[in-house]
Amino acid sequence: MHPFQPSRRDFLKSASCGFGYLALAGLSAQAALRERPAGHPLAARDGHFPAKAKRVIFMFMQGAPSHVDTFDYKPELIKAGGKSVTENYEGKKVNGKLLAPQFEFSPHGRSGLMISSLFPHLAKHADELCLLNGMHTNSPAHPQATIMLHTGSTNFVRPSMGSWITYGLGSTNDDLPGFVTINPLDRLGGAQNYGSAFLPASYQGTRVLTGRQGVPDIANPRLDATTQRRQLDYLQSLNRNMLDRVNGNAEIEGVIQSFELAYRMQTAVPGVMDLDSEPDAVRESYGIGQRETNDFGTQCLMARRLAESGVRFIQVTKGGWDQHNGLKKKLTENCTAIDQPIAALISDLKTRGMLDDTLLVWGGEFGRSPEDQANAGDGRRHNNRGYSMWMAGGGIKGGLRYGGTDEVGRTAVTDTVHTHDLHATILHLMGLDHTQLTYRYAGRDFRLTDVYGEVVKGVIA
Repeated sequence: MHPFQPSRRDFLKSASCGFGYLALAGLSAQAALRERPAGHPLAARDGHFPAKAKRVIFMFMQGAPSHVDTFDYKPELIKAGGKSVTENYEGKKVNGKLLAPQFEFSPHGRSGLMISSLFPHLAKHADELCLLNGMHTNSPAHPQATIMLHTGSTNFVRPSMGSWITYGLGSTNDDLPGFVTINPLDRLGGAQNYGSAFLPASYQGTRVLTGRQGVPDIANPRLDATTQRRQLDYLQSLNRNMLDRVNGNAEIEGVIQSFELAYRMQTAVPGVMDLDSEPDAVRESYGIGQRETNDFGTQCLMARRLAESGVRFIQVTKGGWDQHNGLKKKLTENCTAIDQPIAALISDLKTRGMLDDTLLVWGGEFGRSPEDQANAGDGRRHNNRGYSMWMAGGGIKGGLRYGGTDEVGRTAVTDTVHTHDLHATILHLMGLDHTQLTYRYAGRDFRLTDVYGEVVKGVIA
C-alpha cells in the first residue's frame, strides 16, 4: 500500500470499491475548498493556551541507544569498570560485570554540557540541548516500549502522538498532511506507531520513503489530468451519496478527506520532496552524498522542508541501536550516521528563524545497562529503568542537564521523567493541555497520557 492510500478496510467501507486502482482521488474542483471550513478535521485550530512550538520533529532511534556512552556522563562507572555485580534483570538475578563507558566525555558550550566524543558536530550545539537524563518507561522489551513511546500504551491499540497533535491542532497547509513519518518501522508495532486508531483516519501519519522508492504512485500513469478529474469527481459523488444514506460515518468522511488531500498532494509533494532544488552547500552540510550520512541526512533535510511547509508533526527513524554485542563498532557507525545531519538540521532551522518554534525530540524506546552482555565486554543489555533522551528548540531550556540516574546509570533517581511525562510536556509546548485533549470512544474519554503524566516544567524556557 503506497503512502497516500487509505487502508483497505477504510477503502472497502466507501462506495468506491469498484474503482480499486484509484489510490489518489479528490473532490470536484467546485467542492475542493482551498481554505478549510472550521468544521473540517484538518482545519487549523488554536490550542488550549498560547504555544511555544508550532511543530515537532521527532527523531526516533529504534533499538535503544546506550545512554552511558552518549549523553549520560558517569565518572563512577569509569572507575568501576570490570567490577562483578549481581543485578535483578527482568525479574531474574543476573551476574555480570560493569562495563565502563567506551567513549570519552568532555564539556561543551558555555553550559559545559558533558557529551560523548561520538557527537563532535552535535556537541557544537550543546547550549541548545536539554538532556533528559532521568528517563524511564514501563517495559524492557522492544515491541512494548516502542509502542509505548509512540502511543502512550503497551496493551491496547491507541492513537499515535502525531495523530493526537494533528487532532488537536489541525494542519496549516491545505496541500500536505498534518503528520508525516519518514522511513517508519515495518515491525515492532509497524503502522500502529503512526496510526490514528479510533481517531478519524484524517489524523493518521502519512508514510514517506527515501531512496529509490521515494513517494510511490504520486503520479497517475494511466490517466491524463482531464480524465482523472472526471473519474475522481464521479468517485467522490458515490462516496458522498453513501455518506448521506448512512447519516454520517467517520470512516467514509475520512476516505473522502484523504482522497481530497491526496489529489492536491500530487502537485505539492514533488516540490517539497525535491531536494535537488536545495543549494549544494546545504545538501553537503547534511552529509547528503556521503556514504555514512546520506540516508539520515536526506531524512533530516526532508523534515526541514516539511516543517517549513507547515506540517505539524514529522518523524524520522534510524534503526539498528540494539547493541548486545559489537557495541563500540556499531555505536560509532550509528552516531556517525546521525551526528552531522542533526547538527545541520539545528543550524538550518536556526538560520531560518525556525528553531525557536520547532521542537526537536531525540531518543529511543529505552536505554542500556551499565553491565556488559554475558561478560563479553562489548555489549549491553536492555534498560528501561534509566536512560537519556534530549529536546531542543520550541520553548526548551538549552544547555541543561535535567534529571539523573544513579552513579552507574542503572536507574533514574532524580527529576525522573516517564514516557507519559514526556508526552504531557510535548503537548504542553504545542499549546495543548494533555488532560483536556480527549476523544470519546467506547463510552469513555481517552487521551494520549491515559490517566497519568505531569508536565516537566523544569525544562521549559
